[in-house]
Amino acid sequence: MTGRGEGGAVAGRGGAETVERRLMALVPRRVLLWLGVAAAGQGVLLVVQADLLAGAVAALDAARLPWLVAAVAGRAALAWLAARLAGGTAARVKGDLRGALLTSPLNGPLTGGGAGGRVTLLTRGLDALDPFFTGYLPQLLAACVVPVVVLARLAAADWASTLVVAVTVPLVPVFGALVGARTAALTARQWGLLHRLGGHFRDVLAGAATLRAFGRVEHQSGVVRALAAEHRRATVRALRVAFLSSLVLEWVCALSVALVAVPVGLRLLDGEMALRTGLLVLLLTPEVYLPLRALGARFHASAEGVAAAREAFTTLDERHAQTDGRDAPPRAGGATVPERVPEIVLEEVTVRYPGADSAALDRVSLRVAAGERVAVTGPSGAGKSTLLLVLAGLVSPTSGRVLVDGADLAGLDAAAWRERLGWVPQRPHLFAASVADNLRLGDPGAPMERVRAAARAACAEEFVEALPHGYGTLLGEGGGGVSAGQRQRLALARAFLSGGPVMLLDEPTARLDLASERALVEAAGRLLEGRTAVLVAHRPALLRAVDRVVRLESGRITSPAAATTAAAAPAGRASGGAGV
Repeated sequence: MTGRGEGGAVAGRGGAETVERRLMALVPRRVLLWLGVAAAGQGVLLVVQADLLAGAVAALDAARLPWLVAAVAGRAALAWLAARLAGGTAARVKGDLRGALLTSPLNGPLTGGGAGGRVTLLTRGLDALDPFFTGYLPQLLAACVVPVVVLARLAAADWASTLVVAVTVPLVPVFGALVGARTAALTARQWGLLHRLGGHFRDVLAGAATLRAFGRVEHQSGVVRALAAEHRRATVRALRVAFLSSLVLEWVCALSVALVAVPVGLRLLDGEMALRTGLLVLLLTPEVYLPLRALGARFHASAEGVAAAREAFTTLDERHAQTDGRDAPPRAGGATVPERVPEIVLEEVTVRYPGADSAALDRVSLRVAAGERVAVTGPSGAGKSTLLLVLAGLVSPTSGRVLVDGADLAGLDAAAWRERLGWVPQRPHLFAASVADNLRLGDPGAPMERVRAAARAACAEEFVEALPHGYGTLLGEGGGGVSAGQRQRLALARAFLSGGPVMLLDEPTARLDLASERALVEAAGRLLEGRTAVLVAHRPALLRAVDRVVRLESGRITSPAAATTAAAAPAGRASGGAGV
């Protein structure tokens, strides 16, 4: 759900439009129509139920009771239908919002909170939208329909009582709006504190080892306790106002009903009103106010979800605004990707992330000949990983272009291009699945013979077969059950199995011991043979597997140099240096 495709349904809408309206715009019209029909049906059945009950009591007629039971059952069935429709809609809208946030065209983070804030928004935040769709939206439709239906029946029964109700009913939304504005502000603050707490707690967990090493665990524990206490106080303040608002609405409704009930009682005593009519008025009058009172309660229950949706919409709007006027990322269905081992050329490529003070890549030009292996070195933050992301088509240049055998990468079929890539990140992710399934990630239909051959080429066969169930051993999420060096070799085996003509390796030997590094460098040499490859490398052992080394500093290539290699470069590679 990205760009101007499906993502347009949840992003790119006017900032003046309220969050509630934007959320309701995501609900299919047929669902709104059915919810409205269900609300009208419940209003009609409510009037029928009151008529039957008043008639049965006034005339002491038990023959009306089966019809009364049928009316009650009908209202229950319509309520169940509305709840089912609203629940399905909530699940779909949450899925659409999560998809839009996860696949938004820019690669920058969600606004504020870091990774932990993103997790809080995508999980607890969007889950809090359930009360909006399952409670507030159906109740809003009921509040628009039911009072009108009931007032129409009241008018037919007693115009004097109808006049009192019609004058006092507007007081309920007025008082509700006054208190609701305060509740919305307090709930937005509560959500902001929860966002901070979730983000900080996640970051503390991620850096627990570092904090323990520097003796800062107790300090961060105090920070988390302080954030939790602040969130607790904000929650209590929001609940206090919500409860007070319920009290105010109950008080207004009780006074309004009393203004009708007292005259009706006096008229009954004087014989000016029939008992059946009086009972009908007393039964229907509270039902005029009830949907409006319930709407206020549903609004308070949905306030946290609305605050989270506001942040989600803000993030999506900012991302789409930043892509306006800029070339869209590569899309599927573009030009055909060449089958042969390609030459890759970067021409004045600049990448600037939103909100960054400087460019991650600044007018980088680089030529990698077909079959050449180039290592990129430089300090942390120099732009090495961004360079690999650009080559993978995962980040679009702000300016400049990438050519693959003379064809602009932006115009190639993105899915086909990525199928031609072998990717070994610095921290490869292994899923909670078997070893074989993790290796088959790039080629799900690969037979076991090829899986074993890939593991053998990556020097992973020995330790895999030593696992309790060999290739069928289930790993934990993130590679639980194997060491860091073994994870890297499994990632290499996965790249071997995909068999693409282009290899991108991002510091695959980082944080490995010497034995693991030696095995991985040996496997990498076999993996890169005959392929166009770009490696990010710091440690000298990996540089022996490449033909040329270039250095990046502050997003610019500063010093291309010939690499020291164990073997001579293939014919034609000498010209590769001229392209830098």
